[in-house]
Amino acid sequence: MIIFMLFILSMCIYMFRMPADEYDHQYYEKGLSFDKDYKREQLVIKDHAQPAISQEGDHLLIRFTTPAAGKISLIRPADKASDRAYPLTSGESNVVYIPLNGVKKGQWQLMLEWGAEGKSYLYQQEIYIQ
Repeated sequence: MIIFMLFILSMCIYMFRMPADEYDHQYYEKGLSFDKDYKREQLVIKDHAQPAISQEGDHLLIRFTTPAAGKISLIRPADKASDRAYPLTSGESNVVYIPLNGVKKGQWQLMLEWGAEGKSYLYQQEIYIQ
């Protein structure tokens, strides 16, 4: 009986030492907005509005097909605390420069949400910052 109780006690201790489950607590809300986001991503393809993205020195250069305004998010898959958001305003040049000072090198998810000519777009791309 003592061996069985020690076994149960050790299993409880083991379970409480396991890291917290990375459950997405906004799963339901994200599911509701999936159709809206999917339509905005498809509109980028339909309108041939995919931006050209390149890294030039310590800046990320994003070139749009038309003047755009919205939001840029740099999401770090390995470290949520490193995520960054920038306002997006391209002006007449259709170009946006994002400074990379203090941004860790490595894999990032780039998310662009913008509006142009009365349409709303969403574009996501994985990038590697050097």
